[in-house]
Amino acid sequence: MFVSTAPSVATPSGVDPRGPQLTAAVTAVVLATVLLVPASAATLLVGVQAVLFAIGALGGVQRTPHAWVFRRLVRPRLSPSAELEDPRPPQFAQAVGLAFTVVAFVGFLAGATVVGQIATGFALAAALLNAVFRFCLGCELYLLVQRPRPAASAG
Repeated sequence: MFVSTAPSVATPSGVDPRGPQLTAAVTAVVLATVLLVPASAATLLVGVQAVLFAIGALGGVQRTPHAWVFRRLVRPRLSPSAELEDPRPPQFAQAVGLAFTVVAFVGFLAGATVVGQIATGFALAAALLNAVFRFCLGCELYLLVQRPRPAASAG
C-alpha cells in the first residue's frame, strides 16, 4: 500500500467565468452611475460598491450577492461552462476594486470630488474590460504577482 507523505493542498473549487463577467457588468453600471450623479449620491453608491468588493475580496467571489444571483437565476438558463477557473485571481481582482473604491469613497467624503471620480474611473475601466472583453485586469495582476522570479545570481 502506497501512502503519500506530500502535504495535502486544498485546490479551490472552480468558478464559472461567466459569473465574474456578469458581476463586472453590474459593477460597471454602478460605477458609471457614480460618475453621473451628485457627489452625495456618488458617495453612497461607491460606498455600497466598496462593501460588495469587500465581500468578494474577503469571502471569495462565490460568496457575493452577484454570485448568488448568477447561480440561482442565470446559470440554470445557460449551457454548462466549458471550463471553470481558479477563484483566486477574481478574488484578488475584487481586492483591487476595493482599493480603488475606498479611495473614491474617501475622496467623495472629503470633498475631493475629482479624486473620487478618478478612482471610480479606474475601477470602471477595469470592470468594463472584464464585462465586455472578459479581460480581468486584476486577475492578470494576480498572475504577475504570483509568477516565479528567477533566483538572483551571486557575483
